[in-house]
Amino acid sequence: MTGASTPTGPLAGLRVLDLTAVVLGPLATQTLGDWGAEVIKIETPTGDLVRNSGVFRNRGMASVFLGVNRNKRSLALDLKTPEGAAVLRRLIPTADVLVTNIRPAGMARLGFGPDECRALNPRMVFAVATGFGQDGPHRARPAFDEIIQAASGLADIVGEEAGQPRFVPSLVADKITGMALLSAVLAALLHRERTGEAQLVEVPMLETITAFVAVEHQGGHAFTPPIGAPGYARLRHRKPVPTRDGWMTLLPYTAAHWRAFFTEAGREELIEALGVDDPVKRNANIDRVYAAVAEIAPGRTTTEWLAVCERLDIPATAFSTIGDVPEHPHLKAVGMFQPMAHPTEGALRMARPATRFAATPASIHRHPPKLGEHTDEVLAELGYDAAQIAALAEKKVIRRG
Repeated sequence: MTGASTPTGPLAGLRVLDLTAVVLGPLATQTLGDWGAEVIKIETPTGDLVRNSGVFRNRGMASVFLGVNRNKRSLALDLKTPEGAAVLRRLIPTADVLVTNIRPAGMARLGFGPDECRALNPRMVFAVATGFGQDGPHRARPAFDEIIQAASGLADIVGEEAGQPRFVPSLVADKITGMALLSAVLAALLHRERTGEAQLVEVPMLETITAFVAVEHQGGHAFTPPIGAPGYARLRHRKPVPTRDGWMTLLPYTAAHWRAFFTEAGREELIEALGVDDPVKRNANIDRVYAAVAEIAPGRTTTEWLAVCERLDIPATAFSTIGDVPEHPHLKAVGMFQPMAHPTEGALRMARPATRFAATPASIHRHPPKLGEHTDEVLAELGYDAAQIAALAEKKVIRRG
C-alpha cells in the first residue's frame, strides 16, 4: 500500500490526539489507528525521541518509530509557546480522546491538565500513562522499560537461573502497558457511550507490570500468611529441549499429553513413577519430569518429534530466528507481514494488525509520517490560512514536513 486510504475499522469516526512518545503510548495510539480512529500525533518541533532508534535510511524515520507510528498524521508544534498552546486549544474540542505519557506535572505546566482539558471539551476522555501511580511516593519519578522491569520483579525472575537480574530483551514493560492503556481508553469510551460521561484514565507502568507478573509468581505469597515461596517453579523448566539435530520447544501439558509422550517414547514406566496422571503429583515431581524429557528428546530429530507431536496433539514447535520469522509458514499463509511503499523511505515491510474484525476490518491506511508532515493540513482544517501558517513557521512555533 502507499499513500492514505479510508479507515475501515470499528473505531472509524473517532478522533484521537496523541501526545505520546517513545513506545508505550505510540503503540496504544497506533492500535487505535489500526482499528479505524483518526490519530493526530502532536510532536515537538524536534520530534519523538524514538524517531532515531534502530536503523534508518533517513534520519528521523528509524525502524522502531516505523513500528509504532503508522495510521497517524504528524503535527509538529511547540506547546511551550502561546501560539502553539492556542493550536492545541482549538484541537481539543474536536477530539474524543487525548492520550499522553507526558508526566502530569509537565502537562499541568503546559496548561493542559485534566481539568483544563475538561473545560475545553467535557466529552473528551483524558488518558495518561505514568511510570508510577499518582497516589504514591514515586509519582514524580521518570520511568522507562528497564526501570519497570527492575522494580516489578520481572528482571529478578528472568535472571533467577543466572543468579543475577536480567532484562527481557524486548520492551515488554512498555508494550504490555501500552496494551493496558489501549484497553483503558476503549473502556472509558464505552462508558461515555452509555452515560455521556467522559473521565480521566491513568495507567501506571509499575502497577500494570506488577499485576502482570503477580498472576503466576505470587506463588505461596498469594495466601496470608504465606504458605510457600513466591514464584512458579514450573517456569524454571521453560528451556529449549535438545534433539538429535538441534533444539525445539516440546511442551506436554495435560495428563493425556504426558501419558502419550512417555508411551510414544517407550517409557511407560515413567507414567506411574512420575505421577503424571495427577497434576498435583506431577508438579511435585516437576524437576524429574523435565529431566526425563531432556533425556528422551535427543533420541529423535526435531522434524521427527514435530511429526509425533502433531499426531498426538502435543504442543510443540521448532525455533525461529528473529530474522526468519517472516518466513514462518503460518505467518506467510496469513499475510502477517505486508509491503508498504513509503513516499520518502521506499519499500517497507510491516507486521499487519493482528486482530480480525469480521464486519469492520482493521487496516494499514496511512504510512508512518515524517515529522510535521501534516502540520499544514491539520492547521488548515482548524481554520488557519496560508499566511497564518507561514507566520507560525517563521516563529518556529510549528515545523512543516
